[in-house]
Amino acid sequence: MPLVTSKQMLLDAQRGTYAVCAFNIENMEMAQAVIDAAEETDSPALLQTTPSTLRYAAPEVFAAMIGAMAAQARVPVALHVDHGNSLDLVARALAAGYTSAMIDGSALPFEENIALTREAVRAAAGRIPIEGELGRVGGKEDDLIAGADANTDPAQAAEFARRTGVDSLAVGIGTAHGFYVKAPALDIARLSEIRAVVDVPLVLHGASGLTDEDVRECIARGICKVNIATELRAAYTGGVKQALQEDPNLFDPKKFGTAGKHRVKELAAAKIMLCGCAGKMS
Repeated sequence: MPLVTSKQMLLDAQRGTYAVCAFNIENMEMAQAVIDAAEETDSPALLQTTPSTLRYAAPEVFAAMIGAMAAQARVPVALHVDHGNSLDLVARALAAGYTSAMIDGSALPFEENIALTREAVRAAAGRIPIEGELGRVGGKEDDLIAGADANTDPAQAAEFARRTGVDSLAVGIGTAHGFYVKAPALDIARLSEIRAVVDVPLVLHGASGLTDEDVRECIARGICKVNIATELRAAYTGGVKQALQEDPNLFDPKKFGTAGKHRVKELAAAKIMLCGCAGKMS
């Protein structure tokens, strides 16, 4: 089927108290693996690319490639810009065929974040859903570096959602991008406070390395989209490394790419089961 938007996926998750897994992909093999895992588990497939990935290959390339895969898939597939760092990038991706986008103004002062996010919503004109972010997620994601966490204020979150018209909102509760060097101090209770005053689906960034218990608790308290990035990259690279270690003379990219793809598929299927979106393909 053609690419779909992420809006209905997240609204269904919100109603069903589960979360859609959003997988950051870097190449064809990772995209194939995620869609294969989604088909195997009867789950919607939500694929994402960051600005650095879109410098590696243009939005037009990823949109064409994922669009072709979606046409052959029996589950709904959406393609999302993760951490969009400019209105120009978001506009280019949407023109290329992306069906969902995040504009990340979380590093800006509150009013500037509102203005940037509202402009992205206006430009999308209701054609595709826009995700905003309020509060900072620690660690490093793509070109974005946050040295310290600044958790989302519930009252500001309610104002932000109302004034921007976003379709979903990424919130900060103590998570960080990348792998954790120590267990994060999550403010789980804050999720319930935000959920009580914000109607749109909530998004969890920095999920790689969280315990399964933490992820389930976040979903129970209102998270409808869980981003998986670092773990997916590590899985793909681990598969490639193992294939090359087992056969140092291996030179066919299809063979070590298949090894990486297998690892990604296994991980994606496990995350889908964890987030409760298996069997929710409609």
